[in-house]
This record gives sequence, C-alpha cells and structure tokens, in this order.
Amino acid sequence: MPKIADELSALEIKKLKHPGGRWNVVINVGGVTGLQMQITPAGAKSWLLRVTVGGKRRKIGLGSYPTVPLAAARERAREALDMIERGVDPVEQRRAARAALAAQQARSLTFAEAMEKFAPKKMAEFRSEKQRRLWRNSLELHALPVLGNIPVDQITRADVLRVLEPIWTDKTETATKLRGRIEGVMTWAEVAGHCEGPNPARWQANLDQFLPQPSKIRTEQHYPALALADAPRWWEDLRAREGMATRALEFVALTAARSGEVRGATWSEIDLDAGLWTVPSGRMKMNRPHRVPLSAEAVALLRDLPRMEDSDLVFWAARGGMLSDMSLSATMKRMQAAEEKAGRAGYLDTLSGRPATVHGLRSTFRQWSAERGFDRDMAEMQLAHAVGSDVERAYQRSDMLERRRAMMASWAGFLAGEEAGEVVPLRASK
Repeated sequence: MPKIADELSALEIKKLKHPGGRWNVVINVGGVTGLQMQITPAGAKSWLLRVTVGGKRRKIGLGSYPTVPLAAARERAREALDMIERGVDPVEQRRAARAALAAQQARSLTFAEAMEKFAPKKMAEFRSEKQRRLWRNSLELHALPVLGNIPVDQITRADVLRVLEPIWTDKTETATKLRGRIEGVMTWAEVAGHCEGPNPARWQANLDQFLPQPSKIRTEQHYPALALADAPRWWEDLRAREGMATRALEFVALTAARSGEVRGATWSEIDLDAGLWTVPSGRMKMNRPHRVPLSAEAVALLRDLPRMEDSDLVFWAARGGMLSDMSLSATMKRMQAAEEKAGRAGYLDTLSGRPATVHGLRSTFRQWSAERGFDRDMAEMQLAHAVGSDVERAYQRSDMLERRRAMMASWAGFLAGEEAGEVVPLRASK
C-alpha cells in the first residue's frame, strides 16, 4: 500500500522552505491523496495534485500560496478527485471553460462598438458626405442613448422598440430609416460572430407585430415651393443681393438642379462656350452623368463670378471649400424675414402656406413647365429624374439636350418677368 503522508497544519505549511539547489521541490501535505506543495528556489509556493487520469499520470495546478490557503487547496483537490471518479478530466474541463469565456468576451461587443466597426464599410456605399453624416447622426441621436452600452448579444426586440416607439408616429420616415440602420449594424454583428439571430430589428414577422405600417401613418411632406405668381418678384429680390451663396441660389433656380449638385460644381464640369454643365455620375442621386443646358443668363452669371485661387469649385465658401447646404437656406430665410418685416406675407407655398425652400424651387420649375405645356419627359430629364421603365430607357438614349435648352431659356425669361400672361396662384386649402 502507498505510504499515507502526514497531514500538515497551516502553520507548518507557512514554515516550509526550499532546501536549496537549482530545482523545484514538492512536499506531500496530506489530508487529500496526492496533494502537494511545490516550492521554487526563489521561495514561491503553489499547490499541485498528482493523480492518474485515464491511465496517465497528471499534475494539476490548484493555485498559488498564500492566495489559495491550505483549506481551500484541500477542497479543490477533493473536487478534482470527485470529477475524475465521475469520468471527467479536470484539466480538459478547465481548458473548455477558459475557451468558452474567451469566446464570450470576444462576442461581448457593445452596440456602439459594433456601429464603429460597421461604419467604414457602410460609409463606402454612400456617394456624398451628407448621406454619411445622416446615417451616423440618426444612430448617435436616437439609438446610442438606448442601445450604445448594451452588448449586441443581449439586445432584444424590446430594446429596439424603446428606440423606435417615441418617434415612430411623429417622425415616421426618420424612424423607418433608423430601424433599417439598426438592423444593418446587428446583421454585421451576427455575421462577424458577436451574436446569434434572429435580428431584433428585423421588420417582417417581428417589429411589424408591434408597430403600425409606415405607409398607414406617414403623411407625405413636400418641400414648400415658390408660388409661380411670386417667382419674378422673388428673382428680382434675389438678384439685388450680394454673396456667393446668393449667386449659387440663382444658379439653382436657373438650372432646376439640386443644391448639392450646384454647391459641388467645378469649373472642369462646365463648358461656357457650349453653354453646358456635365455633372459626373458620382455626384448625382441617380448615379449617372447628367447634362445640364445653360441659358444665356446662367452663362452670364458664371462669367461674372470671381474665381478662387487653387480651387476648382465654382461656388466657394469665404474660408475655402464648398458652401454648406445651410448657406443657401439662410439666404431664403433672410429674404422671407425681410418680406415679413416690411409687412408682406413673403414667399409662401400656395398649398401649405409655409415659406418656400431651396429644394422647393424644383417644384416651382416643374409646375411652370407643366402649365406651359412642355413635354413631361423633358422636364423630368431636366430634374434628373428617372423617365420610363428600364426597357424604355435602354432604347431611348437621347436626353433631349437641345429641346431642354430652349425650355430653360424660356424658364429664365419667366423668372426675369419677360413672359407674357398672368399666373393665377392656387389658394391654400382651409
């Protein structure tokens, strides 16, 4: 029979010392079969359990001394022996537990961290800085205060609803886009292995059971447009004002282009002699090149513009770089404020009664072209809208440039008050 070791006391364990030499020594401490104390030449002490597991001799570490005192070491040894008796390898179980913990820690990514990791991939899909800013701002404003510090593998449908419900009815379009963005972040987290499905932000057979359909509650909001009857007076008021943003707003009106397209316009895109502005696909909403015929008034405006040294921008900010979207909107607001100060109603949308906006100028042009009998497709092409089906566009390659040139000359004449005939404004419904 194997010799049973004497059961050492806590005081005796404390007094144990290395006898000298270059190697570690082990001392049987008794109380539990196979329990030993290992002492290094430097005097460090730790616990070992010598056992046989599956026919192989093993040494199982039970911790360092005095962090693990004698009583705790004996308890750990008994637990290990009990596991072996039940056919469980304590070492393999410990390795599995550590691996599971490491996997859990790797998966424990917060929503805010997941958003930051996903953002660079998503940002590459957007064509403009404005789109990138809107994507990030909506998540930072609405989602992060609720979800930001929650690990993605713990986010539930209830958490997503806490984000969406406060704005779902009043800001339906914003909330709908926000839901899709949250779903995108969570999908990335799932694919990257940080959580498992189902996606708590998924709409179908999930959130659609708790939130009303957006189409049932969304009220369509149009940008307030300049009334046709007010257009010549507004144009005269605009031309009397100074500033680069004012000139950019003039160009927006003369071309019916979007604000971002005008603010990002470069001289390399413009042929003054040909009266043509070619906007590259990368700057267009429809992601295809757009040719804009320039009326004589538009060409004259461009020829009179000062140019900025070392910059190809047509319309530039005083401190350099591109004009902000707000700079054009501010011009519209100042014009409206001046009208109200003079005791006049100002430049109001005839249907909503709200002050006209920069984007609303495109609606004004569209209304004018329809009432003057210009071809619908031609007007839509000027606005860079998709015309016809994919099949029709495949066969209809013409962009009606010269016909649009004549239309835009007439439009410039209308703004200048040179068009004959009276325009009867629509009255806002009460």
